[in-house]
Amino acid sequence: MRGLAGKTIILAGAATGVGAGAAVRLGEESANVVVGDINIAGAQATAGDINAAGGSAIAIEFDLADEDAVESLVEQAVATFGGVNGLVNVGADLSPNVIGRDLTLLDTDLDVWHRTLDVNLLGYVRASKAVIPHLLEAGGGSIVNVSSGAAVSRGDGKRPAYAASKSAILALTRHVANNWGRQGVRCNGVMPGLVMGPTQERQNDTQLQEMFLAQVPTTRLGRPDDLGAVIAFLLSDDAEWINGQVWAIDGGANMRF
Repeated sequence: MRGLAGKTIILAGAATGVGAGAAVRLGEESANVVVGDINIAGAQATAGDINAAGGSAIAIEFDLADEDAVESLVEQAVATFGGVNGLVNVGADLSPNVIGRDLTLLDTDLDVWHRTLDVNLLGYVRASKAVIPHLLEAGGGSIVNVSSGAAVSRGDGKRPAYAASKSAILALTRHVANNWGRQGVRCNGVMPGLVMGPTQERQNDTQLQEMFLAQVPTTRLGRPDDLGAVIAFLLSDDAEWINGQVWAIDGGANMRF
């Protein structure tokens, strides 16, 4: 892909899953990869894989819910590589104590809503606010926000806080594209379907997997590198005329114009 070699891309949440898949692909495209995550062991493993394959990556521990930690993530990226050219917002709180208690509106405590929005939505806001000035200084750049098919689907009757946080990301994506597009900053999003990353593999919810496959015109479930390829493309110069779009990468689960 054009325009990724030598560019510095921060991934806010890339220890495992979609974020790790995107980080590895960016390393293959010769970008400087900053793997940020609260799971520092996972982030170090991802960065280690990139470096072992001949790429350039560093791992940084940070928390999307901590503004100082987000700013430190960006500052360390700039100090190491001299600037920032792109951002991938991909983190979410999927811990059992949060998403496991995200039931129906009447059954979900407000602390679950607060934590979900603080990480899944405001975390993206914090990271974008910290990175956009550097993109403007560099003459432009690209942000990719990872939402979810839950943002637009009927859902399963549960997880309203998660779905609301992912839906709000669509509005945030359009806001950034509208306000800084003429200054060279593009912002797009992706909505993954059921992607079999480590969390899904560990949970091994065969009923969910069978239900997804029964509802979509595809032959398999998603893989992290499916999203990694699309995210890398949206960050690249090959996508320089794509702005303010959110793509469903889900095997056809959401066929949208």
